[in-house]
Amino acid sequence: MAAVDSFHLLYRQVAWSCQGHMELLAVVGALYTAGKGLKLICQSYNLIRLHITPLLLSRTNLARRYGEWAVVTGATGSIAQAYAQELARCGMNIILVDNNREKLQKVSDAINAAHGVNTSFIEVDFCKGHEAYRPIKEALRHVEVGILVNCIGDFLEYPQSVLECPEEQLWDIIYVSVSAATIMVNIVLPGMAQRRRGAIVNVSFRSCCKPAFPMTMYTSCQLYMDGFTKELQSELTSKGIFVQYLTPLCVATKRTFRYRPSQRFPFLVPSPEVYAHHAVQMLGVSHRTTGYWAHSIQLAAACWLPDCIFQLMGRFLQPTQE
Repeated sequence: MAAVDSFHLLYRQVAWSCQGHMELLAVVGALYTAGKGLKLICQSYNLIRLHITPLLLSRTNLARRYGEWAVVTGATGSIAQAYAQELARCGMNIILVDNNREKLQKVSDAINAAHGVNTSFIEVDFCKGHEAYRPIKEALRHVEVGILVNCIGDFLEYPQSVLECPEEQLWDIIYVSVSAATIMVNIVLPGMAQRRRGAIVNVSFRSCCKPAFPMTMYTSCQLYMDGFTKELQSELTSKGIFVQYLTPLCVATKRTFRYRPSQRFPFLVPSPEVYAHHAVQMLGVSHRTTGYWAHSIQLAAACWLPDCIFQLMGRFLQPTQE
């Protein structure tokens, strides 16, 4: 009995001595919970403000606000095509830039037939480096470009480390995913700055906010585009030029359909047309956006998860066998 009494006495003494520390931990826990709750409220507010409100308001006249011509690079890609179609639906004249003349002609004719706007195209292989930009400079010399959409990017067919990539492929990734957007901005920027209006949209495709599998070069290019766009925004806001970093997640293209998530969760994977319709609504509204409400929810949820979860997801994101 004495032993039991001694234990309870010891327990009460320890509990009394730790009471102050427990109260401090309770305060810290309450502040942490309040901070997380406030962050969730802010994210919900931004989701409504950026993705729901623009759908309820009348669409801005993009041609009047930025200029009549839009240049879209990577124009034969599914998302770039849909984005160009959406800009044309808003009354913009379109200049398409990519490396396949036959596909460019087909896309150009389709846009012209559907929306009755002026269209043209420039056949360019960005992998050629400096030489690739001469025809672009010549073609755009007398064009007042209002919107530049950098949608060009080089993809790896499957997750690869730098060690596995041949040197030529590394150069192609740099030329296409880094140099192309940078030089295209340099080409159109003087005219925009002189007119004190214009918009630059840098599109960077990504699977999530954290690395999940070995794609070092691809992830590094995304980080460059992120930093480049942020600095452009700081530099050009005072000149009347709107800069946007558009970061879509999974969109239902031929490339992404090979991955299991796009087949298992079609609600979260919009068609290029649906995605482009929502993304163009964000032009002039948000400097940094996924462009699609479901993608914003996915990204916000993903950022709350620990890194180890994304390492485990690497196996899940492997392409399915043909």
